[in-house]
Amino acid sequence: MKQRVVVTGLGVISSVGIGWRKFWDSLLAGRSGISKIRYVGTAAYPTQYGGEVHDFDPLQFMPVAEARRLGRGAQMAIAATKLALEDAKWGWDELSLLRVGVCLGTTMADIQALEDADSTWVKQGEERIRPSRAMQYPSCTMSANVARHFGLTGPNLMIPNACAAGNYAIGYAYDLLRLGRAEVMVAGGADPFSRIAFTGFNRIFAVAPEKCQPFDKNRQGTLIGEGAGVLVLESYKRAKERGATIYAEILGYGLSCDARHMTIPDPDGLARVMRRALNDANLLAEKVDYVSAHGTGTPANDKAECIAIHQVFGSRVSTLPVSSIKSMLGHTMGAASALEAISCSLAIKCGYVPPTINFETPDSECQIDCVANVPREVCVSIALNNSFAFGGNNAGLILSDVKATT
Repeated sequence: MKQRVVVTGLGVISSVGIGWRKFWDSLLAGRSGISKIRYVGTAAYPTQYGGEVHDFDPLQFMPVAEARRLGRGAQMAIAATKLALEDAKWGWDELSLLRVGVCLGTTMADIQALEDADSTWVKQGEERIRPSRAMQYPSCTMSANVARHFGLTGPNLMIPNACAAGNYAIGYAYDLLRLGRAEVMVAGGADPFSRIAFTGFNRIFAVAPEKCQPFDKNRQGTLIGEGAGVLVLESYKRAKERGATIYAEILGYGLSCDARHMTIPDPDGLARVMRRALNDANLLAEKVDYVSAHGTGTPANDKAECIAIHQVFGSRVSTLPVSSIKSMLGHTMGAASALEAISCSLAIKCGYVPPTINFETPDSECQIDCVANVPREVCVSIALNNSFAFGGNNAGLILSDVKATT
Protein backbone atom coordinates (compact mmCIF):
# COMPACT_ATOMS: atom_id res chain seq x y z
CA MET A 1 0.00 0.00 0.00
CA LYS A 2 1.29 3.47 -0.87
CA GLN A 3 2.09 5.64 2.11
CA ARG A 4 0.20 8.81 2.95
CA VAL A 5 2.47 11.85 2.86
CA VAL A 6 2.13 14.90 5.10
CA VAL A 7 3.80 18.27 5.60
CA THR A 8 5.41 18.65 9.03
CA GLY A 9 7.84 21.54 8.63
CA LEU A 10 7.91 24.88 6.82
CA GLY A 11 10.89 27.11 6.06
CA VAL A 12 10.63 30.50 4.37
CA ILE A 13 13.05 33.13 3.11
CA SER A 14 11.01 35.87 1.46
CA SER A 15 10.79 39.60 0.90
CA VAL A 16 7.84 39.81 3.32
CA GLY A 17 9.48 37.86 6.11
CA ILE A 18 11.94 35.17 7.16
CA GLY A 19 10.33 32.19 8.85
CA TRP A 20 6.79 31.04 8.15
CA ARG A 21 5.18 33.07 10.93
CA LYS A 22 6.44 36.42 9.65
CA PHE A 23 5.68 35.31 6.10
CA TRP A 24 2.11 34.32 6.98
CA ASP A 25 1.44 37.41 9.10
CA SER A 26 2.59 39.59 6.20
CA LEU A 27 0.43 37.76 3.68
CA LEU A 28 -2.68 38.10 5.82
CA ALA A 29 -1.88 41.78 6.40
CA GLY A 30 -1.56 42.31 2.64
CA ARG A 31 1.96 43.62 3.19
CA SER A 32 4.03 44.13 0.04
CA GLY A 33 7.66 43.04 -0.17
CA ILE A 34 8.30 45.15 -3.26
CA SER A 35 11.02 47.81 -3.10
CA LYS A 36 13.58 49.63 -5.21
CA ILE A 37 16.06 47.09 -6.56
CA ARG A 38 19.56 47.14 -5.08
CA TYR A 39 21.30 44.21 -6.80
CA VAL A 40 21.02 45.64 -10.32
CA GLY A 41 21.78 49.20 -11.30
CA THR A 42 18.44 50.07 -12.86
CA ALA A 43 19.20 53.42 -14.52
CA ALA A 44 19.18 51.85 -18.00
CA TYR A 45 16.00 49.82 -17.37
CA PRO A 46 12.39 50.92 -17.82
CA THR A 47 11.53 49.44 -14.39
CA GLN A 48 13.25 49.69 -11.01
CA TYR A 49 11.23 47.59 -8.55
CA GLY A 50 11.31 43.97 -7.40
CA GLY A 51 10.89 41.59 -4.50
CA GLU A 52 14.40 41.46 -3.03
CA VAL A 53 15.03 39.97 0.43
CA HIS A 54 16.81 42.75 2.28
CA ASP A 55 17.00 41.31 5.81
CA PHE A 56 18.55 37.92 5.00
CA ASP A 57 21.83 37.35 6.87
CA PRO A 58 23.35 33.96 5.99
CA LEU A 59 25.57 34.11 9.09
CA GLN A 60 22.46 33.47 11.18
CA PHE A 61 22.28 30.05 9.56
CA MET A 62 25.85 28.97 8.79
CA PRO A 63 29.51 29.71 9.61
CA VAL A 64 31.18 32.61 7.82
CA ALA A 65 33.55 30.32 5.90
CA GLU A 66 30.64 28.37 4.46
CA ALA A 67 28.69 31.50 3.62
CA ARG A 68 31.69 32.81 1.64
CA ARG A 69 31.96 29.56 -0.29
CA LEU A 70 28.31 29.44 -1.32
CA GLY A 71 26.19 31.44 -3.73
CA ARG A 72 23.16 33.37 -2.50
CA GLY A 73 20.71 30.77 -3.79
CA ALA A 74 22.38 27.94 -1.86
CA GLN A 75 22.58 30.15 1.22
CA MET A 76 18.83 30.76 1.07
CA ALA A 77 18.09 27.09 0.38
CA ILE A 78 20.14 25.99 3.40
CA ALA A 79 18.53 28.66 5.59
CA ALA A 80 15.00 27.66 4.55
CA THR A 81 15.84 23.98 5.10
CA LYS A 82 17.19 24.71 8.59
CA LEU A 83 14.01 26.59 9.47
CA ALA A 84 11.84 23.78 8.07
CA LEU A 85 13.71 20.97 9.89
CA GLU A 86 13.60 22.91 13.14
CA ASP A 87 9.89 23.57 12.63
CA ALA A 88 9.37 19.82 12.06
CA LYS A 89 11.32 19.19 15.29
CA TRP A 90 13.73 16.75 13.71
CA GLY A 91 17.00 16.34 15.60
CA TRP A 92 20.21 16.11 13.58
CA ASP A 93 21.15 12.80 15.21
CA GLU A 94 17.76 11.32 14.32
CA LEU A 95 18.03 12.41 10.70
CA SER A 96 21.44 10.79 10.30
CA LEU A 97 19.83 7.38 10.86
CA LEU A 98 17.21 7.82 8.12
CA ARG A 99 17.10 8.04 4.33
CA VAL A 100 16.47 11.78 4.11
CA GLY A 101 16.42 13.17 0.59
CA VAL A 102 16.53 16.62 -0.96
CA CYS A 103 14.55 17.71 -4.00
CA LEU A 104 14.60 21.38 -4.93
CA GLY A 105 13.40 23.41 -7.88
CA THR A 106 14.97 26.46 -9.46
CA THR A 107 14.88 28.60 -12.57
CA MET A 108 18.49 29.74 -12.83
CA ALA A 109 20.11 28.37 -9.66
CA ASP A 110 23.04 30.47 -8.43
CA ILE A 111 23.13 32.56 -11.57
CA GLN A 112 24.69 35.44 -9.62
CA ALA A 113 27.95 33.45 -9.67
CA LEU A 114 27.93 33.43 -13.48
CA GLU A 115 26.97 37.10 -13.60
CA ASP A 116 29.85 37.97 -11.27
CA ALA A 117 32.31 35.88 -13.29
CA ASP A 118 31.19 37.57 -16.48
CA SER A 119 31.55 41.04 -14.98
CA THR A 120 34.98 40.22 -13.57
CA TRP A 121 36.15 38.81 -16.90
CA VAL A 122 35.04 41.90 -18.81
CA LYS A 123 36.44 44.42 -16.32
CA GLN A 124 39.54 42.70 -14.94
CA GLY A 125 40.35 39.67 -17.07
CA GLU A 126 39.83 35.93 -16.87
CA GLU A 127 42.57 35.37 -14.31
CA ARG A 128 40.69 37.47 -11.74
CA ILE A 129 37.64 35.17 -11.65
CA ARG A 130 37.46 33.36 -8.34
CA PRO A 131 37.68 29.56 -8.81
CA SER A 132 34.88 29.08 -6.26
CA ARG A 133 32.44 30.63 -8.76
CA ALA A 134 32.74 27.54 -10.94
CA MET A 135 31.38 25.42 -8.08
CA GLN A 136 28.49 27.76 -7.29
CA TYR A 137 26.69 28.00 -10.61
CA PRO A 138 25.69 24.44 -11.66
CA SER A 139 22.17 23.87 -10.37
CA CYS A 140 23.05 20.43 -8.96
CA THR A 141 25.32 22.06 -6.38
CA MET A 142 22.38 23.77 -4.64
CA SER A 143 20.70 20.56 -3.46
CA ALA A 144 24.10 18.94 -2.91
CA ASN A 145 25.11 21.79 -0.60
CA VAL A 146 21.88 21.40 1.36
CA ALA A 147 22.55 17.68 1.74
CA ARG A 148 26.19 18.23 2.75
CA HIS A 149 25.31 20.91 5.30
CA PHE A 150 22.82 18.67 7.12
CA GLY A 151 24.33 15.26 6.31
CA LEU A 152 21.30 14.09 4.34
CA THR A 153 22.26 10.94 2.43
CA GLY A 154 18.99 10.05 0.68
CA PRO A 155 17.99 10.83 -2.93
CA ASN A 156 19.20 14.21 -4.17
CA LEU A 157 17.82 16.09 -7.15
CA MET A 158 17.47 19.58 -8.63
CA ILE A 159 14.59 20.28 -11.01
CA PRO A 160 15.32 23.41 -13.12
CA ASN A 161 11.77 23.66 -14.47
CA ALA A 162 11.48 27.42 -14.07
CA CYS A 163 8.29 28.84 -12.56
CA ALA A 164 6.75 25.39 -11.99
CA ALA A 165 9.90 23.91 -10.44
CA GLY A 166 8.76 24.09 -6.80
CA ASN A 167 5.62 22.06 -7.46
CA TYR A 168 7.61 19.63 -9.61
CA ALA A 169 10.08 19.13 -6.75
CA ILE A 170 7.36 18.60 -4.15
CA GLY A 171 5.57 16.16 -6.44
CA TYR A 172 8.74 14.14 -7.02
CA ALA A 173 9.51 14.07 -3.29
CA TYR A 174 5.94 12.92 -2.65
CA ASP A 175 6.44 10.03 -5.08
CA LEU A 176 9.68 8.94 -3.39
CA LEU A 177 7.95 8.86 -0.02
CA ARG A 178 4.76 7.10 -1.02
CA LEU A 179 6.79 4.47 -2.86
CA GLY A 180 9.05 3.93 0.16
CA ARG A 181 12.25 5.11 -1.52
CA ALA A 182 12.92 7.74 1.15
CA GLU A 183 11.82 8.18 4.76
CA VAL A 184 11.87 11.97 4.97
CA MET A 185 12.16 14.50 2.16
CA VAL A 186 13.20 18.13 2.11
CA ALA A 187 11.40 19.66 -0.88
CA GLY A 188 10.79 23.12 -2.32
CA GLY A 189 12.56 25.72 -4.39
CA ALA A 190 15.04 28.59 -4.32
CA ASP A 191 16.16 31.39 -6.63
CA PRO A 192 18.24 34.48 -5.93
CA PHE A 193 17.61 37.77 -7.71
CA SER A 194 19.09 37.63 -11.18
CA ARG A 195 20.29 40.33 -13.55
CA ILE A 196 19.64 37.97 -16.46
CA ALA A 197 16.05 37.27 -15.39
CA PHE A 198 15.40 40.94 -14.69
CA THR A 199 16.81 41.95 -18.07
CA GLY A 200 15.00 39.18 -19.92
CA PHE A 201 11.59 39.92 -18.44
CA ASN A 202 12.08 43.60 -19.20
CA ARG A 203 13.01 42.81 -22.79
CA ILE A 204 9.78 40.87 -23.33
CA PHE A 205 7.84 43.74 -21.71
CA ALA A 206 6.53 41.56 -18.88
CA VAL A 207 7.58 43.72 -15.91
CA ALA A 208 5.22 46.19 -14.22
CA PRO A 209 6.49 49.70 -13.38
CA GLU A 210 5.86 49.56 -9.62
CA LYS A 211 3.27 47.01 -8.51
CA CYS A 212 2.01 43.59 -9.47
CA GLN A 213 -1.78 43.54 -10.02
CA PRO A 214 -2.96 40.01 -10.78
CA PHE A 215 -6.40 39.82 -12.43
CA ASP A 216 -6.82 43.62 -12.47
CA LYS A 217 -7.99 45.14 -15.73
CA ASN A 218 -5.03 47.54 -15.76
CA ARG A 219 -2.33 45.02 -14.84
CA GLN A 220 0.97 45.70 -16.59
CA GLY A 221 3.15 42.73 -15.74
CA THR A 222 4.92 40.88 -12.98
CA LEU A 223 7.82 41.94 -10.73
CA ILE A 224 10.98 39.87 -10.33
CA GLY A 225 11.61 38.53 -6.83
CA GLU A 226 13.79 36.09 -4.93
CA GLY A 227 13.50 33.70 -2.03
CA ALA A 228 13.32 30.10 -0.88
CA GLY A 229 10.54 27.87 0.35
CA VAL A 230 11.15 24.43 1.84
CA LEU A 231 8.71 21.85 3.18
CA VAL A 232 9.55 18.78 5.25
CA LEU A 233 7.56 15.78 4.01
CA GLU A 234 7.20 12.42 5.74
CA SER A 235 4.74 9.58 6.06
CA TYR A 236 1.56 10.17 8.00
CA LYS A 237 2.37 7.12 10.11
CA ARG A 238 5.81 8.42 11.12
CA ALA A 239 4.47 11.91 11.84
CA LYS A 240 1.76 10.54 14.13
CA GLU A 241 4.17 8.23 15.93
CA ARG A 242 6.54 11.06 16.81
CA GLY A 243 3.78 13.57 17.64
CA ALA A 244 4.71 16.01 14.88
CA THR A 245 2.59 18.99 13.91
CA ILE A 246 0.88 18.21 10.61
CA TYR A 247 0.10 21.23 8.46
CA ALA A 248 -1.44 19.43 5.51
CA GLU A 249 -1.49 16.20 3.56
CA ILE A 250 -0.40 15.94 -0.07
CA LEU A 251 -3.05 14.07 -2.02
CA GLY A 252 -1.59 14.22 -5.51
CA TYR A 253 -0.22 16.30 -8.33
CA GLY A 254 -0.48 16.73 -12.07
CA LEU A 255 2.00 17.66 -14.79
CA SER A 256 1.50 18.81 -18.36
CA CYS A 257 3.15 20.64 -21.22
CA ASP A 258 1.15 22.94 -23.50
CA ALA A 259 3.55 21.99 -26.33
CA ARG A 260 2.64 25.18 -28.18
CA HIS A 261 4.45 28.41 -27.33
CA MET A 262 7.45 29.37 -25.23
CA THR A 263 5.85 32.33 -23.42
CA ILE A 264 2.10 32.40 -24.20
CA PRO A 265 0.15 29.96 -21.99
CA ASP A 266 -2.54 27.76 -23.49
CA PRO A 267 -5.78 27.68 -21.42
CA ASP A 268 -6.43 24.08 -22.47
CA GLY A 269 -3.00 23.06 -21.16
CA LEU A 270 -3.61 24.86 -17.87
CA ALA A 271 -7.00 23.19 -17.46
CA ARG A 272 -5.40 19.84 -18.33
CA VAL A 273 -2.88 20.05 -15.50
CA MET A 274 -5.54 20.98 -12.94
CA ARG A 275 -7.67 18.01 -13.99
CA ARG A 276 -4.64 15.70 -13.82
CA ALA A 277 -3.89 16.86 -10.30
CA LEU A 278 -7.50 16.25 -9.27
CA ASN A 279 -7.49 12.82 -10.91
CA ASP A 280 -4.27 11.85 -9.15
CA ALA A 281 -5.86 12.87 -5.85
CA ASN A 282 -9.08 11.02 -6.78
CA LEU A 283 -11.10 14.21 -6.27
CA LEU A 284 -13.92 16.01 -8.04
CA ALA A 285 -13.44 19.71 -8.77
CA GLU A 286 -16.38 20.53 -6.49
CA LYS A 287 -14.29 19.43 -3.48
CA VAL A 288 -11.69 22.21 -3.91
CA ASP A 289 -12.10 25.06 -1.41
CA TYR A 290 -9.27 27.33 -2.54
CA VAL A 291 -7.03 27.84 -5.57
CA SER A 292 -3.60 29.38 -5.12
CA ALA A 293 -3.20 30.96 -8.55
CA HIS A 294 -0.03 31.24 -10.57
CA GLY A 295 -1.30 34.79 -11.03
CA THR A 296 1.74 36.63 -12.36
CA GLY A 297 -0.04 39.88 -13.24
CA THR A 298 0.82 39.68 -16.93
CA PRO A 299 -2.15 40.18 -19.27
CA ALA A 300 -1.76 36.88 -21.14
CA ASN A 301 -1.08 34.63 -18.13
CA ASP A 302 -3.94 35.88 -15.97
CA LYS A 303 -6.44 35.72 -18.82
CA ALA A 304 -5.40 32.16 -19.73
CA GLU A 305 -5.50 31.02 -16.10
CA CYS A 306 -8.99 32.44 -15.60
CA ILE A 307 -10.25 30.72 -18.76
CA ALA A 308 -8.78 27.44 -17.49
CA ILE A 309 -10.34 27.89 -14.04
CA HIS A 310 -13.72 28.41 -15.72
CA GLN A 311 -13.18 25.22 -17.74
CA VAL A 312 -12.41 23.16 -14.64
CA PHE A 313 -14.74 24.66 -12.04
CA GLY A 314 -17.64 25.93 -14.16
CA SER A 315 -20.32 27.84 -12.27
CA ARG A 316 -18.36 27.62 -9.01
CA VAL A 317 -15.96 30.36 -10.11
CA SER A 318 -18.13 33.09 -8.61
CA THR A 319 -17.75 31.65 -5.11
CA LEU A 320 -14.41 29.78 -5.27
CA PRO A 321 -11.62 31.82 -3.61
CA VAL A 322 -8.63 32.26 -5.97
CA SER A 323 -5.73 34.45 -4.92
CA SER A 324 -2.17 35.28 -5.96
CA ILE A 325 0.52 35.99 -3.38
CA LYS A 326 2.79 37.18 -6.21
CA SER A 327 0.95 40.46 -5.75
CA MET A 328 3.02 40.79 -2.54
CA LEU A 329 6.22 38.83 -3.29
CA GLY A 330 6.67 39.40 -6.99
CA HIS A 331 7.63 36.36 -9.02
CA THR A 332 10.25 34.37 -7.12
CA MET A 333 10.83 32.01 -10.07
CA GLY A 334 11.77 28.49 -8.91
CA ALA A 335 10.79 29.34 -5.35
CA ALA A 336 7.33 30.62 -6.32
CA SER A 337 5.20 27.48 -6.22
CA ALA A 338 7.08 26.20 -3.15
CA LEU A 339 6.25 29.39 -1.26
CA GLU A 340 2.70 29.08 -2.55
CA ALA A 341 2.52 25.46 -1.33
CA ILE A 342 3.55 26.75 2.08
CA SER A 343 0.81 29.38 1.86
CA CYS A 344 -1.70 26.63 0.97
CA SER A 345 -0.54 24.53 3.93
CA LEU A 346 -1.04 27.49 6.27
CA ALA A 347 -4.43 28.30 4.76
CA ILE A 348 -5.50 24.74 5.54
CA LYS A 349 -4.03 24.87 9.05
CA CYS A 350 -5.21 28.36 10.00
CA GLY A 351 -8.52 28.74 8.17
CA TYR A 352 -7.69 31.90 6.23
CA VAL A 353 -6.74 32.55 2.61
CA PRO A 354 -4.37 35.39 1.72
CA PRO A 355 -5.55 38.22 -0.52
CA THR A 356 -4.60 39.40 -3.98
CA ILE A 357 -3.47 42.94 -3.20
CA ASN A 358 -3.34 45.91 -5.58
CA PHE A 359 -6.68 44.90 -7.08
CA GLU A 360 -8.53 48.02 -8.21
CA THR A 361 -10.52 47.44 -11.40
CA PRO A 362 -12.37 44.23 -12.31
CA ASP A 363 -11.56 42.71 -15.69
CA SER A 364 -14.33 41.11 -17.75
CA GLU A 365 -11.73 38.58 -18.97
CA CYS A 366 -10.83 37.57 -15.40
CA GLN A 367 -14.18 36.88 -13.80
CA ILE A 368 -13.09 35.04 -10.69
CA ASP A 369 -13.26 35.68 -6.95
CA CYS A 370 -9.68 36.88 -6.47
CA VAL A 371 -10.00 37.63 -2.71
CA ALA A 372 -9.36 41.28 -3.42
CA ASN A 373 -7.08 43.16 -1.03
CA VAL A 374 -8.13 41.64 2.31
CA PRO A 375 -7.76 38.07 3.63
CA ARG A 376 -10.79 35.89 4.09
CA GLU A 377 -11.73 33.37 6.73
CA VAL A 378 -12.39 30.13 4.85
CA CYS A 379 -12.50 26.54 6.03
CA VAL A 380 -10.00 25.10 3.55
CA SER A 381 -10.11 21.32 3.41
CA ILE A 382 -8.73 21.01 -0.14
CA ALA A 383 -6.39 23.46 -1.86
CA LEU A 384 -5.08 23.44 -5.44
CA ASN A 385 -1.71 25.09 -6.05
CA ASN A 386 -1.20 26.17 -9.68
CA SER A 387 2.18 26.80 -11.32
CA PHE A 388 2.89 27.45 -14.99
CA ALA A 389 6.33 27.92 -16.54
CA PHE A 390 7.98 29.08 -19.75
CA GLY A 391 7.68 26.48 -22.45
CA GLY A 392 4.18 25.60 -21.27
CA ASN A 393 5.51 23.41 -18.45
CA ASN A 394 2.76 23.17 -15.85
CA ALA A 395 2.41 21.56 -12.43
CA GLY A 396 -0.56 21.44 -10.08
CA LEU A 397 -0.43 20.23 -6.47
CA ILE A 398 -3.34 19.15 -4.25
CA LEU A 399 -3.05 19.66 -0.50
CA SER A 400 -5.61 18.66 2.10
CA ASP A 401 -6.59 18.92 5.73
CA VAL A 402 -5.62 15.56 7.22
CA LYS A 403 -9.02 15.24 8.90
CA ALA A 404 -10.65 15.43 5.47
CA THR A 405 -9.01 12.16 4.45
CA THR A 406 -8.95 10.11 7.67
